[in-house]
Amino acid sequence: MVKQPEPVSYPSKLGPAERTKAIAALKGAELDILVVGGGIVGTGSAVDAVTRGLNVGLVEARDFASGTSSRSSKLVHGGIRYLEQLDFRLVREALIERGLLLQRIAPHLVKPVRFLYPLKRHVVERAYIGAGMLLYDIFSYTGGRPPGVPHHRHLSKRQVQRLIPSLANDAFIGGITYYDAQVDDARYVANLARTAAHYGAHVANRVRVEGFLKVGERVVGVEARDLLTDELFEIHAKQVVNATGVWTDDTQSMVGERGQFKVRASKGIHLVVPRDRFQSKSGLLLRTEKSVLFVIPWGRHWLIGTTDTDWHLDKAHPAATAADIDYLLEHVNSVLGVPLTREDVEGVYAGLRPLLAGESDQTSKLSREHLVAHSVPGLVVIAGGKWTTYRVMAKDAIDAAADALDGKVAASTTQDIALVGAEGYQAAWNKRGRIAARSGLHPARVEHLLNRYGTLTEDLLELIRRRPELGEPLPGADDYLGAEVVYAASHEGAIHLDDVLARRTRISIEAWDRGVSAAPVAAALMADVLGWDADRQDREVAFYLERVAAERASQQQPDDESAERIRLSAPDIANA
Repeated sequence: MVKQPEPVSYPSKLGPAERTKAIAALKGAELDILVVGGGIVGTGSAVDAVTRGLNVGLVEARDFASGTSSRSSKLVHGGIRYLEQLDFRLVREALIERGLLLQRIAPHLVKPVRFLYPLKRHVVERAYIGAGMLLYDIFSYTGGRPPGVPHHRHLSKRQVQRLIPSLANDAFIGGITYYDAQVDDARYVANLARTAAHYGAHVANRVRVEGFLKVGERVVGVEARDLLTDELFEIHAKQVVNATGVWTDDTQSMVGERGQFKVRASKGIHLVVPRDRFQSKSGLLLRTEKSVLFVIPWGRHWLIGTTDTDWHLDKAHPAATAADIDYLLEHVNSVLGVPLTREDVEGVYAGLRPLLAGESDQTSKLSREHLVAHSVPGLVVIAGGKWTTYRVMAKDAIDAAADALDGKVAASTTQDIALVGAEGYQAAWNKRGRIAARSGLHPARVEHLLNRYGTLTEDLLELIRRRPELGEPLPGADDYLGAEVVYAASHEGAIHLDDVLARRTRISIEAWDRGVSAAPVAAALMADVLGWDADRQDREVAFYLERVAAERASQQQPDDESAERIRLSAPDIANA
């Protein structure tokens, strides 16, 4: 009997040495596919392509998920409001993806979350909203597997009062509860990048595309700059996939061709409020005059959002204004017995949605559909869409690229491929008490790690075993351990302090001081991994503190222009 060769296995680690190897590979032989953009769609496209057996590269100019993909509502959802717009195909597609993410692809990262829709009118409103919720549930069953969340329920006024005691008594006459799911969006993207590397993709962040290589009219690669060494080099690829989100038009302009569609940026902001500011066992979905507003359970906090306004300014650092914050507080206070104030707000973050531009002047009415185009030979562009449907977007983009490759390319398999850390998660969760006893950590700490790293939690426990001090929480950020900072730098591609405090953890929005007290400690922990000297540590901390101060100051401004001016007063460390 002929012995079959062992399958090739690649480490999922994304540390400094792995980045160096990836860049060397990108400079080498021609790739089948190069993906430009390290957000949710870009990393998803890299996973889709590499799991078809293709030779794949991925470059990101800044940090993974540093744009839109770390600043969402952190929901994996079908989009209740799209039912009212009669966009049934989008809702059904998103609900099927929600079930896949919950049950197969990332059960360690994607979790069910319950919402209440408070009713204010008898009979007609209950029938109307209830019909929509029923349709929502029906669509969630059409993917060939159970949805992974309970179905909706109608509640009386007394039941709503027991569920959310802090609602104002005159704000409802009853309610309807339903389920969606939530995710730490930036952590998911970092996990996707590691999954791509695990299957053999060459993944590197802080590599900026500065131009496209062309032979005649055909794109054959890119000119890229390593922002850590300032080296300019070429990457050759049979097909390039442009997955740059709100930067799509900017990237297209480098090709020297007019894009087939335009992407318009819509700003959405969110507030972070301590969980104890009002009593509720459920999130909230509220209708506004423009769209909907969510109040989302988030660990020991609430997320309140979002706004939906046009943005024409700096895409890298969208700024929240005092008017944005007051808008959200006004709408959530309309249903609370005890109103929230600015003093209750722990954190604020702003992000940009990449919407396909249409005829409507209101961004809330622009399409959340996605489009794929072969704008010029050798270049595939993917734009628009929703975070929840990233896997479908990635599949469509790679389908388009594969069609232009020589030879037969396998079909997408990502509906069956779990992210690293997902396989065996349920078994590890069931053993969490034993893991806690063995490691000496409190069971709540072990649960925290399992819900962030899945079965990769063993890597962090090994770090703590070797260095017990890493089992201590960071100053001013009790939810996060020192081991998580070290692991972010050694395994998750974190290169700057901001990468850790804003994305690998969410300290920058969850801590009252927005990470100011944690910054020096985190920088010292990163220094051990990345070889920083004292001057580099001080520089990283100084940049981070400037960013926090600028964000706080910008959030006192009345309009986008003045807020942006102050936010941009803090330099970007990558460009310094």
